[in-house]
Amino acid sequence: MAIDLYYTPDSPACRLVLLVAAALDLQMEHHHINLQNGDQYDPKYLKINPQHSVPTIVDNGFPVWEARAIGRYLVNKYGMGSTLYPTELKERTLVDMRLDFDLGVLYERFAYYFYPQLFIGERPDKVHFAKLLEAMFFFNTFLAGETYAAGPTLTLADLSLVSTISTIEASGMDLTPFENILEWYTRVKATALKYEETNGKGLEVFKEMVDNWRRNKTEL
Repeated sequence: MAIDLYYTPDSPACRLVLLVAAALDLQMEHHHINLQNGDQYDPKYLKINPQHSVPTIVDNGFPVWEARAIGRYLVNKYGMGSTLYPTELKERTLVDMRLDFDLGVLYERFAYYFYPQLFIGERPDKVHFAKLLEAMFFFNTFLAGETYAAGPTLTLADLSLVSTISTIEASGMDLTPFENILEWYTRVKATALKYEETNGKGLEVFKEMVDNWRRNKTEL
């Protein structure tokens, strides 16, 4: 039986789950949740996920939400022997550190800086931008001398971080000051299975949203 995935294509978190599913060759039944139409508040969806967030999966009646938790769950259940989430304590802890950095620092700072501009028309906040730059420099430093975000092999950390970095780039941020990030980004795009199908397609939806927003700003 396929795993049910409730998602919206432009969401970085949802694209992370798609990347993990592709890496593990998992079949998923896709259910598009249109956030603008309020699908997340449908009583049937609230019974699955009272937090009304995306992505959410339901695996044989067991619901899981929060993208990085979903990633861990899928690898732990279906990725026996996979290097995506190592079993050795120190290696796994490094992956967890990078996942937590993405969730609580890099993506959070990007969201605080960019989404108020995109969704409610606020002016850019210099303080939030400075914090985002700091997070980018943190990540650039983490990657010094490393092949991937958490060591020599592709892991959940890379799939999480690439969904964020690709979104940051699509928002219009120049990545050229971050040489290590650019090298890593190119590598992950080339090695993550079905990258264009899983992350690239949804990213195009986000880019179109950003382009429309910029076009409307210019016309005002």
